[in-house]
Amino acid sequence: MTEHLNHFIAGTGVEASDGRRIALVNPVTEQVYGSCARGTAEDVDRAVAAAQRQLEHGAWRQLDGAQRGRLLVKLADLVERDTDVLADLDADAIGRSPLEPRRLDVPNAVANLRAAAGWANQLEGRTIPTGGYFGTKTLSYTVREPVGVVGAIVPWNSPLMITVWKLAALLAAGCTVVIKPSEETPQSALHLAALAQEAGFPDGVINVVTGYGAEVGRALCEHPHVAKISFTGSPEAGREIQRTAGVLFKHVALELGGKSPQIVFDDAPFDDALRGCALGLFANQGQVCAAGSRILVQRGIAERFAAALAEAARAVKVGDPREPGVQMGPVAKKAQFDRVNRYIQLGIDQGATLLAGGVSTPERGWFVRPTIFANANNEMAIARDEIFGPVGTVITFDSEEEAVALANDSTYGLAATVWTTDLARAHRVAAAVKVGAVGVNCWSPLDANLPWGGVKTSGIGREGGFGGAMAYTEEKVITVLLPT
Repeated sequence: MTEHLNHFIAGTGVEASDGRRIALVNPVTEQVYGSCARGTAEDVDRAVAAAQRQLEHGAWRQLDGAQRGRLLVKLADLVERDTDVLADLDADAIGRSPLEPRRLDVPNAVANLRAAAGWANQLEGRTIPTGGYFGTKTLSYTVREPVGVVGAIVPWNSPLMITVWKLAALLAAGCTVVIKPSEETPQSALHLAALAQEAGFPDGVINVVTGYGAEVGRALCEHPHVAKISFTGSPEAGREIQRTAGVLFKHVALELGGKSPQIVFDDAPFDDALRGCALGLFANQGQVCAAGSRILVQRGIAERFAAALAEAARAVKVGDPREPGVQMGPVAKKAQFDRVNRYIQLGIDQGATLLAGGVSTPERGWFVRPTIFANANNEMAIARDEIFGPVGTVITFDSEEEAVALANDSTYGLAATVWTTDLARAHRVAAAVKVGAVGVNCWSPLDANLPWGGVKTSGIGREGGFGGAMAYTEEKVITVLLPT
């Protein structure tokens, strides 16, 4: 079926202002199956104007927190109703097993919308005692106001879930939004916008402009009426966004990926750690910001653990994710296929031991075999760079101090996992690793009530939790003179 997708602006499907389009390509077959509008600065201007009208003069401005919360509940119900549709849209767009978004992405999106519905009526101000005003008593208090129109720039790896992380919180705060989904995966964002219209959100609160980052993303960052940019993607793009948005002093939240360590001590529950490390490596073909691709293993069990992890990699059935028994589909796009294979070859060239997988040369489709390297060190490119594919690097350590040093010897700092049965050690290591989230004997959970974000090159700011909604507000101080 050929898809002809357009922007969603002020409640209406809209072609690009110059009529140009972007081809959508199936990563399994490499065939074009549709197209989306290629957005322009003019399209962005139209979408921002619609969002600004609702923010300043529209029905949205008149709603209180409880009313916004009720709309979010309705949207959550509709997303849950359309679980299969949304899961299939994301899975088909990136070649992912449809079971993964059904079990994780869509339920997480629903949970975030429902949590945000509660936050919408809890964004409270405070009273602040002061010394008065030239001897006269005053009452000083603060109120929380929406920061303004938000530009939400979303990646291709988990489109629906990451869109909702941003959308739920900013709607709870009373903001309006222009969403720029990835040009490879616009389907679920457009369907979500249609569901919001069905739920009763006023036209113009949620707008979607499809297109390239250099055109649509840049226009959002440069637009004088966009108050905040929330971006998830690469550090290179994040740096450019910060430079561009900084000229206009916009609020910026950046989640920029990672090179997350999974630290396996010799007293770890071996089978649980093995399953957890495999999950952290191979979920969504390794195309996960928090993928645990650095496997740090204590020397006493390192050889056995690496061999078992390689066996688990070889056992993964790779192919068309719609076929029975297939556990891993292709990576999402040709550029990613080339990037992952280039890093696999670099690992071989730099002297790591290839235990499973290797450079892939499928006849058709962007399929990469799950790959495990051993006898690696922290200076190799496969240990330092975010590959964003199903590639794991096993590095050996001797002591707890060495494990922490290796974990922290990275420009990234998004997440980490600690595998041990020693409770004291678990707390020590969790406190010592420089990341935004640590899982002990589990992969860092993505929960609507927990903040998510990183440090160092992994970005600035947090999404999720009550603080995620507060980040879309400004605190205004009001002081009233109380003459006697």
